[in-house]
Parts: sequence; C-alpha cells; structure tokens
Amino acid sequence: MKIGVSTVLNSNSMDVAEIARKAEELGFDSFWLPEHPVIPVHTTSRYGGTPDGSIPPFMADMGDPFIGLAMASATTTRIRLGTAVCLVPEHSPLVQAKQIAALDHHSGGRFIFGIGAGWLREETEIMGGDFDHRWTQTREAIEVMKALWTQDEAEYHGRYYDFPALKVFPKPAQRPHPPVLLGGAARNVFRRVVAYGDGWMPVRATPEDVRAARATLDELAESAGRDPKSIEICVSGAAGRDEIRQMAEAGATMSTVRLASSAPGEALPTLERLAEEVLGYSRVIRAS
Repeated sequence: MKIGVSTVLNSNSMDVAEIARKAEELGFDSFWLPEHPVIPVHTTSRYGGTPDGSIPPFMADMGDPFIGLAMASATTTRIRLGTAVCLVPEHSPLVQAKQIAALDHHSGGRFIFGIGAGWLREETEIMGGDFDHRWTQTREAIEVMKALWTQDEAEYHGRYYDFPALKVFPKPAQRPHPPVLLGGAARNVFRRVVAYGDGWMPVRATPEDVRAARATLDELAESAGRDPKSIEICVSGAAGRDEIRQMAEAGATMSTVRLASSAPGEALPTLERLAEEVLGYSRVIRAS
C-alpha cells in the first residue's frame, strides 16, 4: 500500500518545497495538491462537503498546484507529485500538456495526473468549460494531451478542440505518459477509468465502496482487454491507520492522508505526527 500526503497551499503557507522535502524524508510515497483557479462571489451551486451546501472559505485561497509541485520537485528526488484534483475543463489542454510534460521531464518522471471535471458550475463556465457536458470535454482534453505527449507531430479534430499538426516538446519522462487518475463518483466513472484512465481516485469513500469499485473495474477491464492490475485505486483523505488497512483489504493500491495545515510552525510537526501514525502500517503492507 502506497501512502501519500495532500495539503492545501494558501496565502499563509510555508514554503511548499520544505513541506515536500520533509514528506519525502519521512517516507511518504507521494505529495498532492488540489486546485480551484477562482471562486465566484455569487453562486447557486452547492458543495457536497458541508451540511448547508456552502462553499468553504479555504477554496477561495488555494495556490496553483503546478507551480507548487514544480517547487516541490526541486527539493526532492523520489516522492511522486500529484494533482488531487486538476479541474481539466478549466484549462487549455495544449497549455496544460506542455506544463505537465515539462514537470514530468524535469522531475525525472514523478508526476501523477489526478483529474476531475468540477462541481461548481459558475467556476467552470467562467473558466471556459461546458459544465453540462464537462466529462465529454474532459475526455477530449485528455485525448489531446496524450496525443501531444506521445507523438512528434500531433493533430486533433474534436467538438471542443480542433488544431492541425503541432510539435510540442519536451515529452514526459514517463512512457507513454504520466498516469491519469479520475476523481469523483459520477455514474459512469468506472467506464471512463477503463476507457482512458489509469485509476480511480475517490473522496469520502468507504471500504465497501472500494470493494465494489474494485470488482466493477476488474470486470470492465477484462471486458475491454485490459489487465485489471494496471488500474489503481487511490483513496483520498484516509482517516488513519485502521481505515488504510480496511482500504487495502478492499482493493485499494494507494491512499493519501490530509495535512490539515500548511502554515509555518504547524505543517512540519503535524507531518511528523501523521508519518508516525500511518507509515509504520504502510511498511508492514509493503513487506507482506
């Protein structure tokens, strides 16, 4: 079982490079950052993570994950670097393909592309996304990026993106490209994972959810001619050692724990306590 740590960067965070370096020293396998490029002041969208559906204030003060991960890559050599998650319809896939390829190239092949389609209609639309068909747009964007990552001359002609043959370098260090993990629990998420992803990355999942997902993913993968073992399940925000154990037994291959504060004076001591709590168990899993 691979154990990573995720956190949120904001205006008061300490140097993310120091946090990532400490996470690597403590033995975490991966380091993850989320994103919200903008949060509209007025919105009718409801957030599923709060009792009243209100949008938590921290979402309006969230650092750019790609800049943060690039900084983290400069002070580390082993730890994987992931987005949890990147809101794909809110970006140009041509620009993003370049950013990701450069990050993966310069980090020595350590990037993991955790993706989502977004839940905040006003944000998605302000950033240029088609909210009502955001997963269709996301699939096209991923197809665009894969073409640019794997072909010396790539062109694409779709509903959302249409361009002639292009040259885009450098290519990612990972071949054929960095792994793509799909977040969310939409109705067709498992079919999407098997069709164009490398894994599922749920939030607030139970061990029962993971066990059922593993069975479904295995069946869909076999039907599609894919090796079921090639599909990861990375559980975001595990609550501790016992839950990590249950998730591993249910079929998860990766898990993250949340570093609640990235503030100076709080981040590193909290990170040490998290490592003491969960990494001892993860080492047992690796050895078993």
